[in-house]
Formats: sequence, structure tokens, C-alpha cells
Amino acid sequence: MNFDLDAKTRRALGHKLIDTLDSYFASLPERAVQLPVEQRSLPPLTEAMPELGADAQVVFEDVCRELIEHGFHVPAANYFGLMNPAPTYMAVLAEALVAALNPQLASVVRSPLASSIEAQTVRWIGERVGWERPFNGTFTSGGNEANFSGLAMALAAGFPGVMEEGIAALGVRPVFYASAEAHHSLDKSAGLLGIGRQALRRVAVNPALQADPDALESAIREDIAGGRQPFAIVATAGTTSSGAIDDLTALAELARRYGLWLHVDGSYGAAAIFSDRHRYLVQGIEGADSITIDPHKWLAMPFAAGVVLTSHPEMLEQTFDVATPYMPPSASMTHTDYFRISAQWSRRMNSLKLWLTLRVHGRLAYEELIERQLQLARAFADWVEQSEYFELAAPQVLPVVNFRLKHAGRTPEETAATHAALLEAVTASGRHWISRTRIAGQSVIRMMVISYLSEERHLHSLEDTLLAAVQSLARTAK
Repeated sequence: MNFDLDAKTRRALGHKLIDTLDSYFASLPERAVQLPVEQRSLPPLTEAMPELGADAQVVFEDVCRELIEHGFHVPAANYFGLMNPAPTYMAVLAEALVAALNPQLASVVRSPLASSIEAQTVRWIGERVGWERPFNGTFTSGGNEANFSGLAMALAAGFPGVMEEGIAALGVRPVFYASAEAHHSLDKSAGLLGIGRQALRRVAVNPALQADPDALESAIREDIAGGRQPFAIVATAGTTSSGAIDDLTALAELARRYGLWLHVDGSYGAAAIFSDRHRYLVQGIEGADSITIDPHKWLAMPFAAGVVLTSHPEMLEQTFDVATPYMPPSASMTHTDYFRISAQWSRRMNSLKLWLTLRVHGRLAYEELIERQLQLARAFADWVEQSEYFELAAPQVLPVVNFRLKHAGRTPEETAATHAALLEAVTASGRHWISRTRIAGQSVIRMMVISYLSEERHLHSLEDTLLAAVQSLARTAK
């Protein structure tokens, strides 16, 4: 019953894993995203917890086969869904290495090289932001934690005693601002910070689905006049539904004018800093006080990998530092213990996968990835504009395309129902996957180029499937 396995078994299991991964990656350009609709119902797993174990090779081979045969394959080239990419193979190897070595990044003294690799990776990202003043940051479990951390720093900067004395000691009601299209993690963070979800003021958007600066300034003035205390603006660089990017320069100017912290939720779109050619998409990002970037979105990393960066590195310790007798600082440390600058305590090494990918492929690989995916999205948007059945529902900025059926319904409810029926038809075979969402309150269909394996032929196949689906719906309606 020992957990240790003999060398022969370890090698056999390792070879099985590598063979499985190699076969799986080779299949991704042609693999269906999921099973056909009639095969998707799986019975619940009802077996009792095993008292005695089974043969490791049999169990491992079974679970590999089952996960692939019955899986939903986000890495497939035909996946045009949410911001979940095909991971780089170097990142997959990095994840296996991290799982085996299990470095503890809470303290530098227990993970000197791993901590240095994370610090270097954070520095590489921060240098691409373009800050001319000192900065620091940390890897997180994802964008939710990164946004939470950015807002926590903003709150601590606006109310210096809040981390010790709590919200009840403030004597005022803190409020902050984001667009109506901003991510729901901001609502969650407001609740977890204790300021309440109503502290988030959602601002109207303009036709480009950006936070309207005039509406934002009016809201700030109204709150000040009402005795509330604004402390932060959250700009979005790449909304989940449409890929819209707020006017970062304008929002940075507003933040400076009213003495507010500017956090940029760039979970998806801030990765444009990796491209010299397309950095203009996030022009003004260097005016941020803190930034969220999720490498497990546009940078093709497996879950989980988020990053929070700040141009006020002292605020990391002011917000998160606590003293503990069992983790004394080392006199030889070259940088701060991560438990002192992070919401996490025990910390996984989420940086190695990006570091290793950059070491093997270089930044220019991301430059090419961003360019190629933008070109594919533009080509699909052009196809939509020329279609007799579809029309664009929002400007295409990033590799996200919002479109809708022409004359889908006379009411919003009818339109949403028609879009739902269309998506059921498109995804029924399991070959492709797209989604639907709402922008500015209106039902739209959403297609996103996110896999680095997707090519023109995959888009053409999706286009053919969409046409067949809409024509089938028309025949059914008649």
C-alpha cells in the first residue's frame, strides 16, 4: 500500500502519458470539440471510494482513454468558444515538472531558483507594459484573483488604515467604476472585500462598447456630491463578450484628475503588449496603477495562470504582508517572499510554463500568433458582412466576432430563442463550438479565434456549418 512505485512502473506510466499526449496533440487540428449531441449523456459515477487499490497501469490507461473519448476538447482547432486556448506543449511539460518537484513559492528561502524564475517572468511582462518607474507583481490563480488583488491595493491606497481597521472604520462608503460590459469578477471582488457589490458603479458604454468617459465623470461627481468616496476606476482591455477595449488614455486622465487608482483588467487583451505591431490596441496601458493579465488566455497557457502587476510595488506589501514566526526572512534574499505580496499562502509555480515557452519559442512567436489570429477574425468578420443571413453586432477589435441573424425575431426574446436554436444546430455534431452572449443587453452570437492551431480551413468549415444550420432552420420554420 506504499505510495511509492518501482522504477519500472514509473517509467511505464510516464511513457504512457507521453504517448497519450503526443497522440492527442497530433489529433487536435482535426478533432471534434465534443461528442455528437445524442452521445453526450453520461451516467453519474456512483462507485464507492476504493478500500484497496488497483493496477496503476490499467487505471491510468482507462482514465486517459475515457477523458479523451468523452471529453470537451477546448484545445481543438475547431473550438471557437471562450478564452480557453490550446496550451503550448512546453507549457504542458512545465506543468508536469512543477507537479513532480512541487516547489513552494511562499518563501524565497524554500524555492530560490523557482522564485527567481517567477520574478524574471514578472519583470519580462512588466517591461512590455512600458512603465518607466519601479514595478512588481505576482502570478495568481487567474484573473479573478488578480482583479481582487488590484482592487485590494486600490482600496488600501485610498484608505490607508483599511487592512488593519476594516471597512467599518472608514466612516464613508467607498465606490469604484467599471463599464457595463466589464467582467463579473469585479462584482465578486467587491463583495469579498467587504465594500459590497453595490459599491461597483457600472458605467454606460458608447457605440464601441467602451466605458463612456463623460458618463464616468458624471458618476464620479454624483458620488462625491452624495457623500460617497470614489477610490478606483477599472478599465477593461478586452471584454469577455465582445473584446472591446476601453479608452485607456482617457480613463487614466480621469483617474489622475480625481486622484483615483486605475486598474486595467487586461486578462485577455493586455497580451497585445507582446506584439510590437499591435501594441497600439492597448495604448495608454502604461498609465495604469495595476494590471491583470491572464497567460491562460491569449498567451496559450494551460489553466491556471494569472498575473497582477503594479507600478506601486510598495502597495503589494502594504496590502498583503503579514508576520509569521515560522517563516522568518532570509538575510540573503534578493527579492520579497511571495506570501508577503500575494493573496495566496502556499503557492504553486504558475510561472514556469510561460517562462519555458518564452525561452523555447521567444516573444516573436506571440507576435506572430496575435497577428495571425487577428487576421483570421477579420476574415470571418468580412464573411459575416457579406452574408445574406448574418450581420455584425459589434466592432471587431480583438479576435472576437459578435454577429447575429438578420431578422432573427421581432422581440428580444424571439431573437434570443432563434440564436439558441441556431447554436444547437451548429454544435449538434460536436465538430465545432461557438457560443452566444449579450452585449448592450442584446442577444448575439459569439465566435472567437483562440487556438493557435486554427487555420482558414477551420473557419471555412465553421462558415459552411453556419450556413447549413440557418438554412435548415428556415426550412423548419416554413
